[in-house]
Amino acid sequence: MRLRAVLIGTLFIGILLVLAGLAWTWRSAIEPISLGAKQVADAKAIRQGAELAAIGNCSDCHTTKSGAPYAGGRALDASPYGTIYSSNITPDPETGIGTWSEEAFRRAMHEGVDREGRHLYPAFPYDHFTHATDQDIHALYVFLMSQQAVRSTVPANDLKFPFNIRLLAAGWKILFLNRGTLQSDSSQSAEWNRGRYLVEGLGHCSSCHTPRNLLGAEKKNSAFAGATVEGWYGPPLNSSIYAAHKWNAEQLAEYLSTGWHKMHGAAAGPMADVAKNLRQASRENVHAMAIYIASLSDDSKAPTAPAQDNPVVNAASEVTAIYTGACAKCHNDRNDVGPSKALPLSRSTAVHQADSANAVRAVLYGIQAYRGSGGPYMPAFDGILTDVQIASVVEYVRARYSAGPQWTDINKQITKARQEGGQP
Repeated sequence: MRLRAVLIGTLFIGILLVLAGLAWTWRSAIEPISLGAKQVADAKAIRQGAELAAIGNCSDCHTTKSGAPYAGGRALDASPYGTIYSSNITPDPETGIGTWSEEAFRRAMHEGVDREGRHLYPAFPYDHFTHATDQDIHALYVFLMSQQAVRSTVPANDLKFPFNIRLLAAGWKILFLNRGTLQSDSSQSAEWNRGRYLVEGLGHCSSCHTPRNLLGAEKKNSAFAGATVEGWYGPPLNSSIYAAHKWNAEQLAEYLSTGWHKMHGAAAGPMADVAKNLRQASRENVHAMAIYIASLSDDSKAPTAPAQDNPVVNAASEVTAIYTGACAKCHNDRNDVGPSKALPLSRSTAVHQADSANAVRAVLYGIQAYRGSGGPYMPAFDGILTDVQIASVVEYVRARYSAGPQWTDINKQITKARQEGGQP
């Protein structure tokens, strides 16, 4: 009887805990609004929202390659958990956010809960957006509501069990969501604080430059230490930055707003999307972001001169011939910049980083993102060179232009890049 009483009591406590957990995680739906209830927003708020959307890179995550802007459906790799598809955030009343009030939109941004009360997965970076002010949320809302409504039903998420249970997102928030606006640092300038607000908030830069733990949350003790995103490596921005490639704020501001700088080269992969969007942001906001990001590496070692042309002993004649014919014309060592804006490879971050991921993808898929706007470009060699030739060229470039050890992952990175496809 005593054992039975203990079991019943334990079961009762367990049920209470489950009910308490469900009560804590439950969120009510917010009443939908009708189309007639929407107010016409002023042009100033729409312009401000457009700039904030550009800083947040919203269009790229919520737009497929051939789809309408903000209509969603882009597959976001959530490895090893599966695939999440971005939502339609146009004002379509049936498949988008056309029935969302500003209150519902603000809750999604600050708490990661949609209008119907469902917890959103943190692939939507509300752990950063939660820091946005109500004023900026308002501007984003009126901007999105001013866009063309697009009827577009996105595919259902393809997540493995148990990650397909949305309530787990509520537990994730308990562990990792720190809500509230960022407090200004009185020891820093107004520009630095503005940059921090944009970088840590709507810009969510650490999402691509910070490694993540087993639950997909950023490792706060390794902030901006570098991370792999969509097969590309987002290099460190903190004190572990490659000494030869430390940025100052002016260089970084140019790079962020144009996708290129003469001492660092071109932004490629996901970073190319960021740079194209930041072209739409004000000079003041981009410079503030650059001020803050540059400060993250202030305690790193003083910059050293990058490795110069190091003759490669016993390089196969076939490899040198491929390099001479495919690479040397643009990547010359005379420090001049031609129409493609190619730089000496001794300045390339991709050549100096710890793994070959970015170098391999640059050779395979090139850099095409800015070609229509007169920016940097590089042809793709995926259909011209064999995998063996690409591996040989990448190995040759690493040995010739870097003092680092030879990469051992080149073939693995080529196979991975071929399977995943490119984002030049």
